[in-house]
Amino acid sequence: MLLFIVRHGDPIYDPDSLTPKGHEQAEALVRRFSVNGLDRIYSSPMVRAQQTAAPTAKALGLTVQIEEWTSENLAGRDLFYTDSQGRRMWYFQADPGEIGEAGLDRFPSEEERYAQGLKRIADASDEFLSRHGYVREGKLYRIERANEERIAVFCHGGFGLTWLSHLLGFPAQHFGMTHDMTHSGVTLLEFANHPSGWTIPRMLIENDMSHILAAGLPFEYNNNQKI
Repeated sequence: MLLFIVRHGDPIYDPDSLTPKGHEQAEALVRRFSVNGLDRIYSSPMVRAQQTAAPTAKALGLTVQIEEWTSENLAGRDLFYTDSQGRRMWYFQADPGEIGEAGLDRFPSEEERYAQGLKRIADASDEFLSRHGYVREGKLYRIERANEERIAVFCHGGFGLTWLSHLLGFPAQHFGMTHDMTHSGVTLLEFANHPSGWTIPRMLIENDMSHILAAGLPFEYNNNQKI
């Protein structure tokens, strides 16, 4: 199975939607996914994720299936923290000097709520993958049903980084602070169907922006870094 994790396009957070640039990025994804196609498309319930998924779903004749657990609002409720200056922000936005080396492996404050949030995402991830034939046991997945599908989940940066940390078996704080997801960036994990009956996700592509170049759109990282 191939699992594509796609961040939404350039957003307007209030009201929840895409900017004109975000809609262009969503259209650029059509060309990217039309090359080899998809079998299933899932989306966060948030409007900006659904609007990013919609052009690809229309082009491929697929229905967008909503996965409530991928909501950025739920992730933010669980995984925002308060820094020493009283500012509320994502855990991966923490000042590394403030949390210190030990903080890279744990949440810097409000640890119980954070742990509950990580568990919620981990449990929902495991249930989602079990529906597709892969049952997590420790850091490996037992193959109950060899799945050859290509599936895409259109979601968010904060949620996506946290989900990836679970899938790949890294401490969420460290992974979130050392990785990122840009607008409409595509990350690809392969669940190879090994003869042993066990698999582990392998990252084949991280934060791919080739569709942006192909569409001739501004090659910018989250609107703040020309790359």
